[in-house]
Amino acid sequence: MDGEDESLGAVMVDDPAFPNGSVDSDAARATVVGGGDQMDVEAYAALYTGRTRVARLLFIAERCGSEAVQLEALRMAYDEIRKGEDSHLHREVSAKIAGRLGPQYVLDQAWADSVDRRAEQRKEKLENELNGYRTNLIKESIRMGYNDFGDFYYAHGQLGDAFKSYVRTRDYCTTSKHIIQMCLNVILVSIELGQFMHVSNYVSKAEQTPDSLDAVTIAKLRCAAGLANLEAKKYKLAARKFIETGPELGNNYTEVIAPQDVAVYGGLCALASFDRTELKKKVIDNINFRNFLELVPEVRELINDFYASRYASCLEYLENLKPNLLLDIHLHDHVNTLYTEIRHKAIIQYTLPFISVNLHTMAGAFKTSVTGLEKELEVLITNNQIQARIDSHNKILYARHADQRNATFQRALQTGTEFEREIRAMLLRANLIKHESNLKSARKL
Repeated sequence: MDGEDESLGAVMVDDPAFPNGSVDSDAARATVVGGGDQMDVEAYAALYTGRTRVARLLFIAERCGSEAVQLEALRMAYDEIRKGEDSHLHREVSAKIAGRLGPQYVLDQAWADSVDRRAEQRKEKLENELNGYRTNLIKESIRMGYNDFGDFYYAHGQLGDAFKSYVRTRDYCTTSKHIIQMCLNVILVSIELGQFMHVSNYVSKAEQTPDSLDAVTIAKLRCAAGLANLEAKKYKLAARKFIETGPELGNNYTEVIAPQDVAVYGGLCALASFDRTELKKKVIDNINFRNFLELVPEVRELINDFYASRYASCLEYLENLKPNLLLDIHLHDHVNTLYTEIRHKAIIQYTLPFISVNLHTMAGAFKTSVTGLEKELEVLITNNQIQARIDSHNKILYARHADQRNATFQRALQTGTEFEREIRAMLLRANLIKHESNLKSARKL
């Protein structure tokens, strides 16, 4: 077919129950998270629109570990699906509810059949229109025809076909505006498919358009790039992308991400990957990002506590946030890694100013046991992240501060030795050239 993209064959459709974001395995899907009772599912779902609202609700229902929260999420997902045209998802959610919400929330076969009939009629009409456009070689009409097909497939949950249709519009784009629209459509579907390599590729294509992009589009592309880097576990790059997102984003991209997510994803990735200077300059003093942080006061406070070395308070905020973060469709796989990195950075930062540290005092600051703290310190010392040794008997950590005078002297000696070796080599080459030794050897051969 015209405009067929070489990457179409690489598209894989994940479990339709989780169309927004990838899940690595069946075991990951089955993981149950406790503590979901504290989540206000209705307020959370209100932050999103479209298919991502349904996807996030189903994800919560699958992992929350609380029947009350599960049923609330399924009820809201059922109501949201009935507003759309995805009969397959309606059947799936009805099966998950299994009659537990009463006769109002069971499979509506008549509705599903009606949606399917309308879909067949609509599809036939779109095919006839597109064939007419292709026969008449009307480029703009062909682009719009493929775009309509993409919208149709997307609405009915056929994400692989939607991706192919949107990509096929590329060869019929005549303006930068068309290219940007195509890229944003492909990015939207790719995120839901969990195909983040395509997300990165089409963010780059959109950014390379000759015309300047408007602020809202730039913000959307920053968020998409941030999600792609987060999925690839490139936390520093992800943090930069989220932090660079402008306040123009507002509620203009709720079909993918909410402004609160930008604060949470960007803040946690920054804490895990930035040093103190970067954290101060790019996060705390960043006026634009501060607007996002104001939406999630807990993240704002934990960042300020971390920078101010109030580790007990910082770690307490993190623990309070953890149950809800484990129910986030994009962040759940990264929570433990990010938390470990943040905790290790806090421990390293705590030990830096001191020659010796009492482990009992330090354990109190980090709200852990001395034994647990020793194990953490052992890992950091083994990985050469902390230059110190542990006195296990007296429970004291002694820092190994380098002898600057001795280190300078050793560097001077090494430089002198290297200089002497280079001078000797130069003199040897000069004498060889002077006595034409290389020429004589060549003549004998």
